[in-house]
Amino acid sequence: MTADPKAPGAAAVYLYREETSDDKLHFHSLYVRMKILTEKGKEEATVHVPYNRTDFRVKDIRGRTIHPDGTVIPLTAKPSDLTDVKTPGYQRNTMVFTLPSVEVGSIIEYRLDLRYDDSTVFAPTWDIQQKYFVHHAHYLFIHSPESSSRVITNSRGEALTRLMWIMHVLPDSKMKTDINDHYSFDIDDVPPIPDEDWMPPLNSITWRIEFYYTQYTSAAEFWEKESKRWLKDADHFAEPSKDLQQAAASIVAPGDSEAVKARKLYDAVMKLDNTDFSREKSAAERKKENLKPVKDATDVWSQKGASGDDLALFYVALARAAGLKAYPAQVVNRNRAIFDTSYLSTYQLDDYLAIVVVDGKEVFVDPGQKGCPFGLLSWKHALAGGLRGTDKGPARAGTPFNVYTESQLSRIADLRIDKDSNVAGTVRYVMTGEQALYWRQTALRNDTDEVKKRFNESIRSELPDGVVADFDHFIGLDDPNVNLLAIVNVSGNMGSVTGKRFFLPGLFFEARSKHPFVSVAKREAPVDVEYPRGENDQVVYHLPEGYTVESAPQPTDLNWPGHAMLRIKTVIKQGSVEVGRNFAYNYTLLDSKTYTELHDFYQKLATADQQQLVLTRAASTPVKGN
Repeated sequence: MTADPKAPGAAAVYLYREETSDDKLHFHSLYVRMKILTEKGKEEATVHVPYNRTDFRVKDIRGRTIHPDGTVIPLTAKPSDLTDVKTPGYQRNTMVFTLPSVEVGSIIEYRLDLRYDDSTVFAPTWDIQQKYFVHHAHYLFIHSPESSSRVITNSRGEALTRLMWIMHVLPDSKMKTDINDHYSFDIDDVPPIPDEDWMPPLNSITWRIEFYYTQYTSAAEFWEKESKRWLKDADHFAEPSKDLQQAAASIVAPGDSEAVKARKLYDAVMKLDNTDFSREKSAAERKKENLKPVKDATDVWSQKGASGDDLALFYVALARAAGLKAYPAQVVNRNRAIFDTSYLSTYQLDDYLAIVVVDGKEVFVDPGQKGCPFGLLSWKHALAGGLRGTDKGPARAGTPFNVYTESQLSRIADLRIDKDSNVAGTVRYVMTGEQALYWRQTALRNDTDEVKKRFNESIRSELPDGVVADFDHFIGLDDPNVNLLAIVNVSGNMGSVTGKRFFLPGLFFEARSKHPFVSVAKREAPVDVEYPRGENDQVVYHLPEGYTVESAPQPTDLNWPGHAMLRIKTVIKQGSVEVGRNFAYNYTLLDSKTYTELHDFYQKLATADQQQLVLTRAASTPVKGN
């Protein structure tokens, strides 16, 4: 067997996979039996099993390789226990071992047992989908009745008395239970985890079952009570004290409009120290400076800094102190996961935002994101879900989406080309919105040399073969209210000379671009491009002496109505050619049903971007003799 009709082209398949969690005996085991089908599949011989080292210990690992002729080679090499994350209260490790003598056609088999302390209660999460196709999987959770008598508490010390679970699998899938508190789930023919470019967070599309303990009897009861508790805590932190009223009065003027007040206050928050982007002071340093833990917005103002979450709530407090209507919000970051109301836990929430009412209209702002301009949300917070405050109490939050006009990149190049195809010139990168935010935050976390290195690496694929970039400096790096300008020097050799013709890339920045969605005709997962954006290129080629333009990029007007557009325009002058390109898309999430249209548009886009600029050397005028 070197191929599987149920998984065409797969490098390997799971023949059987089993997970058992026994809360009576306090152990968790993983058993895997895989078939290796190709050379690439041999990579599965090295096994990585992450686990919670804080509560669990690996007690036994057994494995073997079975060759097609029946030869069995046992695992004898000592596994490696590698530390991934270690903090004062948490450690996460990965157990790594390599099964011996794995060949194409081999079966690999291993079992790993974990033990945990008798005082610990374990509620498993079963990731049903794996990297490869699974023929059959069996999951078993043996729940101990003693768990109900043991005191299981949350971070507030409240007793969690009910075992519940969420199922993100096929609609007709069912959990089996019996009188012995056994919970089992069996499934056949599990497709692999989608592995496609530009996918939404995996928790929104992959199959999983998650157990947890709670004190509530239903989702409705949980969200009603926990959202009230959440809002009470947030409002308490954002109480507009007298100190904050005085602070607000020192920032805004009595005659300022609501819009001016909201922006002035936002700018004031941005000037404070955001410890998410700087070094948070140690306990010893805070003690030496007589700094207490930040408990409310007044503490933020007195210490002139705090975490991003605290600064977001501080903005709410400051806005309220200035007489504006403002509300807190907290969302699940879209770069990590999607808000799941069936998962009864507020721990899934990530970052705080603020909502301020300006002239009767709600404006979502992101004070916890250093360098984020007023009115723009970091893309991980746009189209995100969570909780928010209202005049009537807590409610579900749904943040607005960004539009392409908010995130623009202009690349303005002035290039001189000589007859030997050498090129030299400058490029100005003008950025607004998300790309500007990315580089501002990168500069906060890294030194100048590292930023230069990363910027050069980021634009390398944009330049034609033979052309190198040397980033010089940013302008406007410290002011999120202005465009961010990057100055880049370019040099090298590009194009090719054949006889009398000189061939150059017509679209300078697209000469080596690898357009997404072109090579793959079908898709299963939704498309998530993070945020809408626009690109505006203006390239001036100064031609070598003695050359004229034979052909240039043709005018292009390509539209995908309501979604994307491409415009190309060429202007030929004496001694130069100007090529303009405008490309924009105004979508963030697309259902896989629209993929055919997306694929067709990008195929046309890729074709248009590969047009050439062809120069012809003028015939020399013969010199007449005497």
